[in-house]
Amino acid sequence: MTHSFQVVDVTVGGGELFLIAGPCVIESEIHALKMAQAIASVAREKKLPYIFKASYDKANRTSIRSFRGPGLEEGLRILRKVRETAKVPVLTDVHQAADVLSVAEAVDVLQIPAFLCRQTDLLVAAGKSRRAVNIKKGQFVSPWDMRHAVEKVRSTGNERVFLTERGTSFGYNTLVVDYRSLPTMRRLAPVVFDPTHSVQQPSAADGVSGGQPEFIPLLARAAVAAGIDGLFLEVHDDPANARSDGANALDLKLLKPQLEKLMAIHEAAGN
Repeated sequence: MTHSFQVVDVTVGGGELFLIAGPCVIESEIHALKMAQAIASVAREKKLPYIFKASYDKANRTSIRSFRGPGLEEGLRILRKVRETAKVPVLTDVHQAADVLSVAEAVDVLQIPAFLCRQTDLLVAAGKSRRAVNIKKGQFVSPWDMRHAVEKVRSTGNERVFLTERGTSFGYNTLVVDYRSLPTMRRLAPVVFDPTHSVQQPSAADGVSGGQPEFIPLLARAAVAAGIDGLFLEVHDDPANARSDGANALDLKLLKPQLEKLMAIHEAAGN
């Protein structure tokens, strides 16, 4: 593994497990604040460093009819409110280079969506923002080829970059996780594992993505045992009625017991 760095009070790559969690998309200001405070409370109890995540715009939804979020201006206002009220660092997706400067003023981590992990202009703009950058590995990209994405960000002089594994395409509507990707990418930068998107079944449910959330704990346990720096979890208090990715979200009520098991594995594995 390479160097470590700080995102506010969260150390990325320093040997201490950290958590990125929240709903897929901002559904409302009230809901975003509720989720941030609920997850932060669990994380504080478990002494687990925490970064809130939610998207202001899901530009890659399967269907034109799917809910995308409140948009740039309103979404960033809500994310600032979350940051100030919940007192936690905040992460959000950015889909185009033109939005990077505005987004960087509101959040602590810029996330490059998996489908855009090869977009040079976006990666370079994110690097130039001086914010930490999380690049989600494309479902179509080998783990060793992610070095090119990392190099694009680091070409700007920004060393605060990490990678997130979220499964690899396996035929149609299915993803699999190759756990060899974790140590492979960890040679390039700190690595986070996202078991929630790894159980997604892309575009499998008539215009929306399906999922198998019952496998989230299994995949997460294996990743922590294999050695990762952080966990990425889409968490919702009512997955069945979530406005995006509910089929692969972890129910909020399951978060605390799952984190207890994962932290015990992390300690036992000596990571």
